[in-house]
Amino acid sequence: MFGFVAQAKAIKQHIQSLVELNLELAKLEGRQKVTALGVAGGLGVAAAVLAVYGIGFAFATIAAGLAEALALWLSLLIVTAIIFALAAVAGLLARRFASKATPPTPTQAVEEAHRTVETLRSHV
Repeated sequence: MFGFVAQAKAIKQHIQSLVELNLELAKLEGRQKVTALGVAGGLGVAAAVLAVYGIGFAFATIAAGLAEALALWLSLLIVTAIIFALAAVAGLLARRFASKATPPTPTQAVEEAHRTVETLRSHV
């Protein structure tokens, strides 16, 4: 009888240590993933900033190239008009996508929930 109690206590201790080790592993994994996400976020921000600078330099390059054939002020005016035209297109596209997203209620999910409730009511 005492051997059985001792074995049960040993099994209980093994289970507790396994649970504690699993919790430690989960914490370590969580820290590693949070660190990786932080690094990825920082690198993403750096990429976005560099892309913005790259776009600016691309427009400057276009203006400098146009300045070879036209007056400097005219080439800068053309590039400025192109930038505003691109901004207008992006704004119109943003408005179109925003109108598709409103209202922000999941209509398909709500309809499916209503159908499910009706089905359950009809079978009860």
